[in-house]
Amino acid sequence: MRHPDAFESRRDDRGASARTVGNQVLDPQEVQGDDGAEAKDQSDTRVPIEQKESIRWLENLRQSTDLLAAPGRCVHIGDRESDIYELFCLAQEAGTHFLVRTCVDRLAGDGNHTIADEMDEVTIKGLHRIKVKDDKGDPDDAVLEIRYRKIRVLPPIGKQTKYPALTLTVIHAQERGRPKRRKKIEWKLLTDLPVQSRKDAINKIEWYALRWKIEVFHKILKSGCKAEDSKLRTAERLVNLIAVFCIVSWRVFWMTMLNRSSPNAVPQMALTDPEIRLLDHLVKHRGGDCSRRSTLSHYVVKIARLGGYLARANDPPPGNTVIWRGLSRLTDIELGAAIEATTMGN
Repeated sequence: MRHPDAFESRRDDRGASARTVGNQVLDPQEVQGDDGAEAKDQSDTRVPIEQKESIRWLENLRQSTDLLAAPGRCVHIGDRESDIYELFCLAQEAGTHFLVRTCVDRLAGDGNHTIADEMDEVTIKGLHRIKVKDDKGDPDDAVLEIRYRKIRVLPPIGKQTKYPALTLTVIHAQERGRPKRRKKIEWKLLTDLPVQSRKDAINKIEWYALRWKIEVFHKILKSGCKAEDSKLRTAERLVNLIAVFCIVSWRVFWMTMLNRSSPNAVPQMALTDPEIRLLDHLVKHRGGDCSRRSTLSHYVVKIARLGGYLARANDPPPGNTVIWRGLSRLTDIELGAAIEATTMGN
């Protein structure tokens, strides 16, 4: 579930840790957990889950758990749209786990108060320092106050005869103070996983923070590979096409993040020898540090320059879009070079 290079830590004098994701500070939407819009109103609990669009969350949990055949090792992470009581019960029934961001203040305990009422009584268990970006893209630090408690959570009133009460752990991460040029960070997470210390709570927060990477992967799949524009007419052909697109999307995203986490790695870690030779021929070196010419970062920047990246001194590392464009061009050129070599050889 986690890559060893996903997080880097440092400690300040108070012992709070500062985090980046893949050597990249989180953008405001990534940390704030913007789901594109506020979660849909889930107050009408009288409608059976089978008649709601939310049923897809339950179907996905069933399918992924069955495919992996190891439910106890799975952790299903979701945004506020997945704050569904039926999902929690299904996970318990299937023997799997979940970690979701909540949008519903559910009844708790004996039913005469809510989760929020109980969490108001919880003292701060620790601090967690993270790096973020403000609304203008400038780096900023945020100190999160961590609270957590195991709580008996009740099902919606209209479904209390159908579903049991569950004992779950609630984690609150709220930013200390009020930032000037961005939204205040406030995450409310719900999980069936054990949380017995500040370290456990921060671990779950970090897991949830990785969710944005999945969204970036799907963005590459949809906007880069344009999977939804396919004109194929059979399910089998679509499955085969998407399987190939998933590999391509993974490679683009992996190269983007690898360039930030391991810029000094050898280029052969991500590129073939023909690709390296073509890049040396196509994209001339602009000078600067000669020692970096043999690094992965040097060649990833060359790919990005093929995709329109300007590579100015103060530019941030190249993103997925320019790497996608550059890799697409490089693939076409490599194919042309291979055809020419074959033709000339004959």
